[in-house]
Amino acid sequence: MESIIFGPVPSRRLGRSIGVNNIPHKICSYSCVYCQVGKVDKMQINRREFYPPDSIINQVDRKLYCLNAKDFPDYITIVPDGEPTLDIHLGELIVKLKTYGILVAVITNGSLIDNKSVQAELMLADYVSIKIDTVNHITWRSVNKPHKALHLRSILKAIHDFSKSFSGQLVTESMLLKDVNDSDEELEALAQFLQDIRPNIAYIAIPTRPPAFEGIFPADETAVTLAYEIFSRHNLTAEMLTGYEGNAFASSGNFTDDMLSITAVHPMRRDAVLELMAKSNATEESLNLLIDNGLIKIINFNNQDYFLRRFGNEQKH
Repeated sequence: MESIIFGPVPSRRLGRSIGVNNIPHKICSYSCVYCQVGKVDKMQINRREFYPPDSIINQVDRKLYCLNAKDFPDYITIVPDGEPTLDIHLGELIVKLKTYGILVAVITNGSLIDNKSVQAELMLADYVSIKIDTVNHITWRSVNKPHKALHLRSILKAIHDFSKSFSGQLVTESMLLKDVNDSDEELEALAQFLQDIRPNIAYIAIPTRPPAFEGIFPADETAVTLAYEIFSRHNLTAEMLTGYEGNAFASSGNFTDDMLSITAVHPMRRDAVLELMAKSNATEESLNLLIDNGLIKIINFNNQDYFLRRFGNEQKH
């Protein structure tokens, strides 16, 4: 059996994580246009066994045995190259992984969550991340290219039901594509739905590697800042996943470092930037240098300036 355990890898969301790839490569219920592992090889919605749970546990045993204390993971994350809930042994696998005393996370597209068994098995996890790119049926068909037997309305209702009963940490991830699902109308409808399910964090993402389909481009800084503002207006705790891994939770006292790390996750209004500048005894010159070097971009909404880390750590030429 091929090795399906990887890591530990650092994750801003999960700390140090060991990954479990419980689905063979590119077997999924979606064929998302932005997928960064390539086009799906096999679309399916019928759950079945792919690997015996004990064989996965044996590999986890060997991985953990080789780790020293400083590398010991905060999470074991079920995050395959396909859709993890296609694994009919998912619940059994989660239960066995939890015997290590390590938190268990599942990263899912949510497409099978209207299956009562899937919903019950996800309840066993400590952390569940669900992809919700849109609540518009036409956009969903265009962006996620779901299996023809799936229905968005049923999926959204099941996500809503799950959110009301799940006792662990629930987060959502929304991938924004330029001129596809990044309009005011799309984002407003999405935010209204997310407000109702109240995730711990609503992540805003863009593709950071070449997508599976041609002609697909990441939303730009303006659209991402708009999404952040709309999500925040709906009382959501929003964070960005846009390619630059900053540490938004540490304050070093170094204005430049803090500015780059925080604005990679949260757009900052001018008043917040000035407050950070004062705490760090920094000057306008430090801020202007970040802007002139193309590291920070200024977006204006409702007569408010927002400062945002440029995507991909690109420099202005």
